[in-house]
Amino acid sequence: MMETKIYGHRGCMGVYPENTLLGFMHAIDQGVDGLEIDVHMTGDGEIVVIHDVNLDRTTDGTGYIKDLTLAEIKQFSAGGNFSHLPHYESSWNVERVPTLQEVLELLAPYDIELNIELKTYIVNYEGIEEKVLEVVKQYGNNRKVIYSSFHLPTLLRIKSIDRSAHIAMLLNDQITHPNDYIQTLEMEGLHLAKRLALIGNHHLKEVKGNIRVWTVNDHDEINQLLDLGVDAIISDYPERALFIRDARGTYV
Repeated sequence: MMETKIYGHRGCMGVYPENTLLGFMHAIDQGVDGLEIDVHMTGDGEIVVIHDVNLDRTTDGTGYIKDLTLAEIKQFSAGGNFSHLPHYESSWNVERVPTLQEVLELLAPYDIELNIELKTYIVNYEGIEEKVLEVVKQYGNNRKVIYSSFHLPTLLRIKSIDRSAHIAMLLNDQITHPNDYIQTLEMEGLHLAKRLALIGNHHLKEVKGNIRVWTVNDHDEINQLLDLGVDAIISDYPERALFIRDARGTYV
């Protein structure tokens, strides 16, 4: 029987700066089964790990990722804006927006899965799929990587480049006949907003693919999803989710 996996959402963003090497390392130390990260492409074609299309919220810089070079992005702190978090230390200020290569190099010694969300639904970065696959092939250490996106053409492009790639569609709204999507588009699974998983849970058992649910931080909701036997729970507080899962010994 398979145990429900716990993924750290952007690392462990409830307590450490999101999408930073610092946050990823803490999530690994907490014992996560996987990490969920977000990628964009810089103006000079580098793949960087950051959630938003611009620097404004998560760094002390401004500007759109697509308009900046990697060197320009690296000038700014990716940790200082999170001084409101309880574990904040001034050392966070030296954190920088990491490249996908840097994240994969950090993960190299650890046997964990990686969910890379390509943020292509606002900016359609031309060629991002090839670039991401290239970096993963070179630095991924053959780990399981799941590529997810809200933008279906991105997933189809990934699959056309690498037939063996694991792709998963991100869903905020219900779709009809999910198995038709999974089988026809050769998806590995679906990544559901927790509302869909908790409200429409009578359909989950029928889905012939992996169900991963985001973003789940509440104790009762974590327990409900463990009861449902979803493949993975993606949480801002992976340590909490791991504690709940391991304390009850839930297997599906």
